[in-house]
This record gives sequence, C-alpha cells and structure tokens, in this order.
Amino acid sequence: MTMKRELYRDPSRGKIAGVCAGLADYFGWELWLVRIIFVSAVLLAGGPFFIVAYVAAWFILDKKPSGLQRAKSHIFNKQQGKGWHNYPEEDKAVEVKTRVWQAGETPKQACHDIRERFVNIEQNLRKMETYVTSSEFQLNREISKL
Repeated sequence: MTMKRELYRDPSRGKIAGVCAGLADYFGWELWLVRIIFVSAVLLAGGPFFIVAYVAAWFILDKKPSGLQRAKSHIFNKQQGKGWHNYPEEDKAVEVKTRVWQAGETPKQACHDIRERFVNIEQNLRKMETYVTSSEFQLNREISKL
C-alpha cells in the first residue's frame, strides 16, 4: 500500500519560502542537499530560469498543513493501541536513513533513541510492578469490589 504524496512548501523549515524544504519532504532527501542542488543550479546552469521557477513554486504551491508529517523512508514505530499507556511523546516514529541524502536519523542515533525509549518503558514498568505488589493496590481493589 503506497501513500499518495503531495508537494507542499514548508515555511517552518525553509529559509525564504520553504520550497526547498517541500521538495526535500516530497523526495525524502535531506534539506541541505536540496539547497546545495538549487544553489549549484542557479550558479552553474542559468540563474534566471531557476530563480523564476522558485518564485513560481512559491506562489503555486500551498503551505504544508500542520497535521502532516515528513515523508518517511524506513520507519520503525511501535504498534498503536488504546489505553492509558499511550503518551504523545512516545508515538514518534524513528526514521532511519539508508543513504546519505535521505532524510532521517543515522542508524547510530536511531539506536540511541530506541534505547532511551526502552529505558523509559522499563522505568514505567517497574513503577507499575511496585504499585501492583503494594498493599495500597490490594486495599483499593478490595474497596472497589464493595
């Protein structure tokens, strides 16, 4: 199942109008690479054409809606479920890039982030086990049975 990608400009990540940021999101590349390609094209291959194309894209492309996320190449995300344990800060996907020009984290950084998540989960699990094995939990359970 492939998601339909749309081209938007992303002013929140852009320097001038967010056109390069939108192209980077659309193709799944790093933002710095798209900027280098654009500046190189302006300097080496005819500046007026690319500048006019950039300004035209500035006016033609819509701003990126705030609810959309960046395009992801390889995503390792936890399974979504319902319940009290789903915290918004833990719902973030880890993007691992396989090529230098792709957007995402390096494998080393992704492993570090995943390890931090597991440490937090381990601490929460220990707190729950402490509570469940406490006399307070047993007392609350007996009271709720009445």
